[in-house]
Amino acid sequence: MSGVDWAMDGVLACALPVLAWRVLVTDDPPEAVVLFIAFGLLSAVGWARLGAPDVALVEAAVGTGLTGALLMSALGWLDPARRAPPPPPRYQRASLSLLLAGLALLLGAVVFSLPDPSRGLSDEVLAHLAPTGVSYPVTAVLLSFRGYDTLLEIIVLLTAAIGVQSQLRPEDALGDVTRAGPLLPVLLRMLIPGIVLVAGYLLWSGARAPGGAFQAGAILGGGAILLLLAGTGPPLRMSSTVVRAALLVGPAVFLAAAGAPLFAGRHVLEYPPEWAGALILCIESALTISIAMVLAMFFPPTRRPDRAGVRAHEEDRA
Repeated sequence: MSGVDWAMDGVLACALPVLAWRVLVTDDPPEAVVLFIAFGLLSAVGWARLGAPDVALVEAAVGTGLTGALLMSALGWLDPARRAPPPPPRYQRASLSLLLAGLALLLGAVVFSLPDPSRGLSDEVLAHLAPTGVSYPVTAVLLSFRGYDTLLEIIVLLTAAIGVQSQLRPEDALGDVTRAGPLLPVLLRMLIPGIVLVAGYLLWSGARAPGGAFQAGAILGGGAILLLLAGTGPPLRMSSTVVRAALLVGPAVFLAAAGAPLFAGRHVLEYPPEWAGALILCIESALTISIAMVLAMFFPPTRRPDRAGVRAHEEDRA
């Protein structure tokens, strides 16, 4: 590596622990959210430097972008006059520090005891890549070799969306959308087509390059959240048939593709080689819609004033 690479890696190695520590110890919630977003952005750069573009894309879109926006919206629910809880006693902090240090040493011992950790299972994955119908190893692992795990992750996401919606109350709605002004809707009309194109490219390229359903769904979910925050998109309600269909299409298609091989005398998730690529593309397309809807359902609805309120607001601005 060149000197610039060493300098960048050194800055990342020093900045990430410092930001993580500041997020944990700060008593100011807005400061903690800003530091968390900064930590996520640097984490995405770190994963890219480690040669893991898939993880970097997910970290930037979900771990930083959507989660950061969710935390910022949660700040509006906090009482500004609320005082931070008193810090724990010194002996508790010392005990926790010792426990974390012991856990770190244990994890380090486990990692260094693994046989040939630099090799991993990459050779096994590449040797059995052809029957999966895709040429990108990460997609093959997620949707073929460990498809059970990915299917359960989708079920967990769906369950989380249902749980969040069941806890939302009308008074939890975000502020009046008329405060955003006329600039945000115009900006969204320019951004949304690009967001859809980027999501479509990530979905299509997932079979051959970094991308796939999770990355494309995160991009689409971010666009949907922008529409919700601007008040230009329709409200997302669990009672809506369209919302329910979008939430269920991913798990339904995945379950159908996983169980269909049983009727041909094969095992679950054992796709026919001649149809494997097309099936994975169908699964990822359906998962993209469900993931985007799940992420959008994590955000509370936006209060929409009546026409008289909007007219009065416009007259006041004039």
